[in-house]
Parts: sequence; C-alpha cells; structure tokens
Amino acid sequence: ETEMEDVLQLDHDGAIARITINRADKGNMLTLDMLDNVSALIIDAGLDPDIKAISISSTGDDFCLGRDPASAPENTPRNGVEMRESLTAPILGFYDAVRGADVPVVATVQGRAAGFGCAAAAVCDITIAAADARFSLPEMKHDLPPTAAISAHIDRSMPKSVAWMVYSTEEIDAQTARAAGFVSHIVPAGELYSKADEILTTLTSRNRTALATCKTYLANARLMETPQASDYAGNLLALVMSSKG
Repeated sequence: ETEMEDVLQLDHDGAIARITINRADKGNMLTLDMLDNVSALIIDAGLDPDIKAISISSTGDDFCLGRDPASAPENTPRNGVEMRESLTAPILGFYDAVRGADVPVVATVQGRAAGFGCAAAAVCDITIAAADARFSLPEMKHDLPPTAAISAHIDRSMPKSVAWMVYSTEEIDAQTARAAGFVSHIVPAGELYSKADEILTTLTSRNRTALATCKTYLANARLMETPQASDYAGNLLALVMSSKG
C-alpha cells in the first residue's frame, strides 16, 4: 500500500485534484493494480462537489510508457472470461473513470506516451503536450491488437490517424497528434507545467455545473443526429440557466 501511495500521489489544490504518477525509474509504467487504484482516485475526485478539475501528470522524462509487463497476466493460461477480468477490465476501467468523471480531466504530457500511456493521454478531456512529446501505439510489434487503446481514441481521434499509429507502430510528434485530434494544445517544453496550471486555474474559476454540462454535451451530442443534438443543447442550457434562479 505504501508503494502504491508513493507511485500514485493525490493532492487537493483548492478545487483541483492533482494525480501524479511517480514512477520515473520505470518510465511511469503502471501495473494492473495501479490502474485500478488511479481509476478509483479519478472516480472519487469526480464525485467530490468541491472539485472542478482533475489533473493527471507524471514525474521524470516520459509521461507513461504503458502497462508494466511485470504485471502481465497474459503469460498465465486463462480462459477468455478470466483474461478479460484480469487484463482488460483495469485498462477499460481507467477510460471509463475519465469519461465518467463529472468534471474535466486534464493530462499534461512530457516526453513519450506509449501504448496505454498514449491512450490515457488521448482519453482525457484536455491534453496539453510539450512540443517535444512523442506518441505511439507499439502493440502490433508483438502481434497484440491494441483494441483497448483504440477504444480510448474512438471518440477523440481521426480513425485513419489511429489506424496509421496501430499498423505502422511508428512514433508521432505532438503536432501530428494535435492534427489527429487527441492533443488539445502544444507548448514549448519549458512552459508545459505553467500552461497546465493556467488552464486548471481557469477551469476552477468556472461554475462546476457549467463545467459538467459542457462535458456531458461533448460526450453525448456527437452520437446524435443534428436536430436531436440541437434540442439536447437547448434543453441542457435551459436547465442550467433555470437552476441559477
């Protein structure tokens, strides 16, 4: 438990819940247990009425080099149900926690974001990257279809851009990632953390219900036909404005 607390640090900074991955010696790779733990931190922070933004960042040179193979269950013979429970559930649970949090989740990405690290950066609501950040989905080098990682990108990124990353396994730069749709903003490496703090501070100056409404609409409206999306927009806005009394 102490090791887990050392690796996954949670700090409450006013209305910001700051989650820091502190495993630089391992490239900030996460074991499956660590994935479960960070998901629980995100869920708890998202339910806290005093929290308006959740920050995910890491120490060291690289944001996250993926899942720690030391915790890989795929080397143990299992049936499909057990494999899903042990391997994919913690990964998909992280994506669900980010999407399910009431408030925006902001990723601050330095260095390399590979495999799960790339997907984690993509699934966050806002992703700020250093100009020298690099992103990759290398799983197919081992003939492992990265379907879980693709699911993180599915509502964030251009499908053909993700296909290129999956099939080529090549690393892409921050500019290409922004063009693909899963990086929000790029800054010089030396300004990364100050810019992240700036956007987090901006978010905390807003009304929590307004923030949550924006996130809900962004998540749901894309699945609707245009007339339904328009109606939904009007209904949500009317609800928020009427609640201001």
